[in-house]
Amino acid sequence: MKPSTPSPSLHPGTAHPAARSLPPRPDVSGLSAEEAAARKAARDQRDAQVRGVRSVAEMREAIREASAVLPAVQDIARIGPQKTAAFRERAGAGLPFIMTGMASRWPLSAMSVQALREHFGQLPVRARVGDYINTAFAPDRAMQDMTLVDYLEQALADESGLPPYLGNLELRELNRLCHWPNFFEKMGPPRFWIGPAGCITPLHCDYDDNVFAQVWGSKRVWLAPPHHDQYLYPKEANAILFGSPFDPDHPDLEHFPLARQAALVCCEVQPGEMLYIPAGWYHQVSSLTFSLSSNRWARGRPLVLAA
Repeated sequence: MKPSTPSPSLHPGTAHPAARSLPPRPDVSGLSAEEAAARKAARDQRDAQVRGVRSVAEMREAIREASAVLPAVQDIARIGPQKTAAFRERAGAGLPFIMTGMASRWPLSAMSVQALREHFGQLPVRARVGDYINTAFAPDRAMQDMTLVDYLEQALADESGLPPYLGNLELRELNRLCHWPNFFEKMGPPRFWIGPAGCITPLHCDYDDNVFAQVWGSKRVWLAPPHHDQYLYPKEANAILFGSPFDPDHPDLEHFPLARQAALVCCEVQPGEMLYIPAGWYHQVSSLTFSLSSNRWARGRPLVLAA
């Protein structure tokens, strides 16, 4: 857990943010096959427009083709802090890498869990609960709404083996405590991930470039290149998100024999570091300690296709 440290100064009136409403969860019940297909087609078209491509399916295939000619990765490169031009040049090669020291001076990195409770405890949050591993990409997976302080008390006391997880949350109140570089021309909003050791985001890929900042604690990340999806039994959640049932931490090669051929590589991301995950790379993320992380996805043409 993050040790107790002085909290960063907060602007007047922000010590105890007022509760706000969480967005409603999407309702997919009762849709006919035709309605579901029409909704998917409309989303695919919007996703393509946002990324400046003709179709997301064509973009996915182009990413796989670019990945197939890349050198095999044995270790994830660890380099120093990067400015935008240097980052984009390196990211254009299509390989993941870790940048050290990129988030170590963020005000959020100096906050303790206790300070987070005191200043932001009344924020409404939505926790992943139950078996959120095997239902990770289902639209109706179990979620529970609560305040941040209630979540911290519940998560830190949980002994079930799979603690509840605050994953992929847009917590605008924490944004000003982070100083993101402008690595991409268009970036989605920061998303936050908070939880104790044992929280897991199972193997999946996003077809957007991703920069993942480890603020507190450490996480283990498994990665595999896009063209090795043929060995990972992917299932589409939506046009830019595919999940895999294979668990690199507990490989079941009897049920998933093709996974033997997947070029999986493991790394650990430490406090203050940023991991660049190129579009289409499969990744599984596990908290090794109590962790707070944040990430941002690009909202444009993936850098590996920029040339």
